[in-house]
Amino acid sequence: MENIAEQIKKRRTFAIISHPDAGKTTLTEKFLLYGGAINLAGTVKGRKAAKHAVSDWMEIEKERGISVTSSVLQFNYEGFCINILDTPGHQDFSEDTYRTLMAADSAVMVIDGSKGVEAQTIKLFKVCVMRHIPIFTFINKMDREARDPFELMDEIESVLGIRTCPVNWPIGCGKNFKGVYDRATKKITTFTAAMGGQKEVASQEFSLEGDEVNSIIGPDYHRQLMDDIELLDGACDELDMERVSRGNLSPVFFGSALTNFGVETFLEHFLKMTTSPLPRNTTTGMVDPFSPNFSAFVFKIQANMNKAHRDRIAFMRICSGKFEAGMEVTHVQGGRKIRLSQPQQMMAQDRKIVEEAYAGDIIGVFDPGIFSIGDTLCTGEKVEFEGIPTFAPEHFARVRQMDTMKRKQFIKGISQIAQEGAIQIFQEFNTGMEEIIVGVVGELQFEVLTYRLENEYNVEVKLEKLPYEYIRWVENADEIDVAKIQGTSDMKRIKDLKDNPLLLFVNSWSVGMVEERNPKLKLSEFGRN
Repeated sequence: MENIAEQIKKRRTFAIISHPDAGKTTLTEKFLLYGGAINLAGTVKGRKAAKHAVSDWMEIEKERGISVTSSVLQFNYEGFCINILDTPGHQDFSEDTYRTLMAADSAVMVIDGSKGVEAQTIKLFKVCVMRHIPIFTFINKMDREARDPFELMDEIESVLGIRTCPVNWPIGCGKNFKGVYDRATKKITTFTAAMGGQKEVASQEFSLEGDEVNSIIGPDYHRQLMDDIELLDGACDELDMERVSRGNLSPVFFGSALTNFGVETFLEHFLKMTTSPLPRNTTTGMVDPFSPNFSAFVFKIQANMNKAHRDRIAFMRICSGKFEAGMEVTHVQGGRKIRLSQPQQMMAQDRKIVEEAYAGDIIGVFDPGIFSIGDTLCTGEKVEFEGIPTFAPEHFARVRQMDTMKRKQFIKGISQIAQEGAIQIFQEFNTGMEEIIVGVVGELQFEVLTYRLENEYNVEVKLEKLPYEYIRWVENADEIDVAKIQGTSDMKRIKDLKDNPLLLFVNSWSVGMVEERNPKLKLSEFGRN
């Protein structure tokens, strides 16, 4: 038991969230570089580097230089074992991203210094708040022209509604980026990039009180820094770890992931400020991570990660105890005992078979088609983790196959992709599978869908976009007759694959109107798996 507890104490599991192109995948790569997992970080953009990012594996990701699916990476750094969940930030990101946040213990929010808080960040941030997990902020791209740091902090506070506390402070930006000042140690760290950010940087530290400061950062920046420090000490929230752990206060760091400025400093502070895996809520109470019984939940299913093998991998987050290869566990939702075969850990698509894993780790196991998102696996006493919410899609399209002879492949392909949770499938309220309506959280998911149906299932489809943007689950379908709901002209009745009735609307005000006209009707924005 001693050994298990020690292993679990070393674990840190966090997700990185941001808007597209804020530099999330680049930051992930730099972490791995420090952990020695990659010797040369593949910069996503730029002609200097010929490698693609290591954590992007789908063809479509390599083509576009963006992340579309979420990947899980593990590395060791200074005695810690760190699991990073790299989430896609793209418009085409899907529910996959939200679910990934269910598996993390804390989140790192990456913000572009020149753009500030953007739409996608806001959505992901809401999920973190819903779970009360600690959120750390890394303001990136300080080596480019950036906005005033006070303005950025103010925006985080007003738009996201979380208080901030800068741990370090930038000196200049763009071509004049001199380095960062650490508020706790009162030292200035200057940076020089090495090899376009592919290797670790050589940095120098100076005390703020030293005589050499003027010559290093220049008298103007020195004066500016002294004014900033005075303002920060007077007006800024204290670093209160109790508030950080509840997700009410976000420690802020400045740097540049591409050229490696401030990344290691951030990683070191982050590891000191976060805790090992925390107890998780189940339907019968909390599960302690140090409990001897193994428990885990499935938060993501990915089919065809390897073109050579038609396979499905179920990713699960271990919540307690120790996992051993080939162990027998109870699949709670399936109501039977199963052996977990071919357990693996991922570095994008390079897999390694794992013999053992501990609470906090993410493992992928072979799925013969029995798992669904949110399923619980455990040994010993039966527990069931709370369901993972189904998020409301915002874009809808009707999907038809071009070749009617390929009906079977079409249904199979679309059902499998739906099981992974990238899309949600609905059908017309009073018909069968003749017409399929697909709902997605991000629009580019439609492209991913047609791309995958063609490439993996050999089915050509035609998409017809629908004008609907709002969807509501009917909560009390057993009490009312859905066909008799008094609707508006822009309302459409549909049902999901489990025959639950839903309503689609073009305008948000129609939702309120329908609720007024049907006082007994209960609608909700989230469905539960």
